[in-house]
Amino acid sequence: MPGGMERPGQQQMAEAIAAAASSEEHLLVQAGTGTGKSLAYLVPSLLVDGPVVVSTATLALQSQLVDHDLPRLADAVEPLLRRRPTFAVLKGRHHYVCLARLEGTSADEPDDALFDVGEARPTRWLGEAGRIGKHIERLRDWAMETETGDRDELDPGVDDSAWKLVSMPARECVGAARCPYGSECFAEASRARAREADIVVTNHSLLAVDMLSGRMIIPPHKLLVVDEAHELADRVSSASQAELTPELLERAARRCRPYVDDDVADRLMEAGDTLTVALADAPAGRITDGLPTTLGEALTLLDGGGRKAIDAIGEVKADDADPVRKQQAKTMVADLTKIAQRILSDAEHDVTWIERDDRGRRAVVVAPLSVAGTLNTHLFHERTVVATSATLALGGQFDTVARSLGLPVTAPAPVPAQPSSPGAAARDAVMRASAARDEADLAWSSLDVGSPFDYAKQGILYVAAHLPRPQTSGLSEPAADEMVELVQSLGGRALGLFSSRKAAERAAEVLRARAPGITILLQGEEALPILVRKFRTDRNSCLLGVMSLWQGVDVPGDACQLVIIDRLPFPRPDEPLAAARSAAVDSAGGSGFAAVSVPIAAVRLAQGVGRLIRARTDKGVVAVLDSRLETARGYGPYLRASLPPFWYTTKPDVVRAALRRLSTT
Repeated sequence: MPGGMERPGQQQMAEAIAAAASSEEHLLVQAGTGTGKSLAYLVPSLLVDGPVVVSTATLALQSQLVDHDLPRLADAVEPLLRRRPTFAVLKGRHHYVCLARLEGTSADEPDDALFDVGEARPTRWLGEAGRIGKHIERLRDWAMETETGDRDELDPGVDDSAWKLVSMPARECVGAARCPYGSECFAEASRARAREADIVVTNHSLLAVDMLSGRMIIPPHKLLVVDEAHELADRVSSASQAELTPELLERAARRCRPYVDDDVADRLMEAGDTLTVALADAPAGRITDGLPTTLGEALTLLDGGGRKAIDAIGEVKADDADPVRKQQAKTMVADLTKIAQRILSDAEHDVTWIERDDRGRRAVVVAPLSVAGTLNTHLFHERTVVATSATLALGGQFDTVARSLGLPVTAPAPVPAQPSSPGAAARDAVMRASAARDEADLAWSSLDVGSPFDYAKQGILYVAAHLPRPQTSGLSEPAADEMVELVQSLGGRALGLFSSRKAAERAAEVLRARAPGITILLQGEEALPILVRKFRTDRNSCLLGVMSLWQGVDVPGDACQLVIIDRLPFPRPDEPLAAARSAAVDSAGGSGFAAVSVPIAAVRLAQGVGRLIRARTDKGVVAVLDSRLETARGYGPYLRASLPPFWYTTKPDVVRAALRRLSTT
C-alpha cells in the first residue's frame, strides 16, 4: 500500500491465510502488536470466492476496519481487481432504530423499558418523562434523515434508557412480513447490504447469537476471520447465559395482561413476588447443593404461569391491533419460561448462581460450564476459520486457546517467528502434516509471526520480587511504597492497572498525597475517553483503573512509559463460572487452578503488559508488584512465557535508574 512499510510478519500471515483458505484447514495466528494483522487478513480475504466475514470483540477495532483499513484497501486494490471491493457492517437488531417502536412510543408516557430496576413509577416519572421525551423527539427527527438507522451514527448520542424505547431486540421482532414498517426496516436493510458485500464486518456477540440460532443471521460464507480471538469463548458464554429477576417477571406480567385473563397475569406476578423472597433469603454465589426451596417454588410458578400465558396470547397475526406489542409480550414470557425450565432441570453442563450488584439488585443466573462443545459444533463446519490475536500462544503453546475454541488439542508445534523465508515457511506451516484431527475431523495449524518490535531493547519487565506475597484485595503498604518510588522516578507517564477498585482508589489516594505535581486520573471520576485523552496529552499524569483498562487503551509515545500491575490477575474465588470450571477439572483428577485460573491470568496479564509498547519508537517499563511472577515455580515461568520478550530484572535500583533516564527525554 502506498506510504507503507514492509513487514515480514504481516506478509507471512497473509500468505498463511491464503493457503488456509485454499486448503480449507483452520488456522490460529498469533500476531504481536505492530504486525499489521488487519491488512494481513483483509488482503487474502479479497481473493476468496464468495463473501468473507470478519468478527471483532471491540467496537474500536470494528470502527478501525470500517472507517480506515477497508476504505484504504479498496482504493489500493481497485486498479488491480478492476472493480472496487465492497464491505458492510452487520450488527444486532438492537443497534438500529425500529420505526415500529418509534411510532408506538409516547414521549409523554415511556413504556415499561424504563422501569426495569424495581422502582415504582411515581419516584422516577417526572424527571425521566421530560428527559426521555426530548430524546424521543430528537430520535424521530433523526430517523427521518438517517440512511442506516445505526445508533453509532447518532451524534450526540442518547443514553440506554432512551434507546431501549426505539430499538427492537431480535427475539421480540415480528419479522418484516408482519411488521407495518417491514419494507423500511433499517436492520433488514443492513442484512441486505451484508448479503451483497465482499467483506462483512461483525462482532463476537452477534457471531455467538448466529451460531446459537442455527447460523441464520450472518450471510453464508467460506472464510471467517475471528480477530481478538482470545475473547470469543467468553462472548459465547455470555450469549448462552440467562438471568431472572423479579423486575423481569413483573414486566412480563404487565406486558401480557392485555392479552390474557387476570388470573394468568396474576400468576406471573406471584412468581415474581416469590422470587423476590427467594433472592432476599439466598446468599450470593454459586448454587451447588440443589435449588433452595423458595427459589424452586418461584421457578415452578413461572413455568406453569408462563405456559398458560403463551397459550392464551396465541398466534401473532399481521391484522392484530398491535402485533408488535403482542409479539413482545409473547416472546418475553416464552424466554422467561425457558430460563425457568433450564434452571429447574439442574443440568450438569450448566452453572447456576445468585448474583448481587453494587446497587443491591439480585438475580438468579445460569450459564454453560463450557462452550467448547458449542464452538466445535457450530463454529468450524462448512467454513474455514482463521482465529488471530496478540495473545493466543499461552506459555508458548496454542493448546489452551485451541481447547477453549473446541479444537482438538493434539496441537501442532508453533512455527518460529519470522523465519528466513516467510512465504515458504507460512505455506509449510499450514500445509504440513502436523495438523490435528478429532472425531469431527477438524484439521488446524498454528502460526506465530512474532512482532516487529525489539522488546528486549525497547522495554524492561520488572518484577518486585522483594515484596511480600499479596494477601488482600487492596494495595499493601509495601506495594504502595514501591509504586510511589517508580512514579516519582519517571515523573508521571504511568498507567496503573489494578485488580480491584479498592486497590485503584488506594493507589490514587497515596499518589495524590506523596507525589505532588503529578496529575492523578482515576477511572470512574470522569468518563473513560476523557481520562484517556487527558493522560495522552499531559506528560505529568498517571491514569489508574481496573480491568477495562487492561485492554483497548492505546497510548503510543512518551505519554505512557510505565505500566504498573499491582497483582497477577487470577480470577476471584467467588467468580462462579471460573470456580465451577476449576471444580470440574479437580473432580476429573486434574488441577483446576492450572487448567483454568492460570490461563485466564496469562491472557489478562499479556493484555495489560501489551499497553506499554505500541510503536517502534516506544520505550518503557512494565512493573509487576506481585512477587509470585518470579517466585512461583509452577506457574511463574508459564506466565512469563506468555509475555513479550522484554529485558527482565528483579532489581529495583536498576529500574529506577532506567526510569530517571527516561524522565529526561
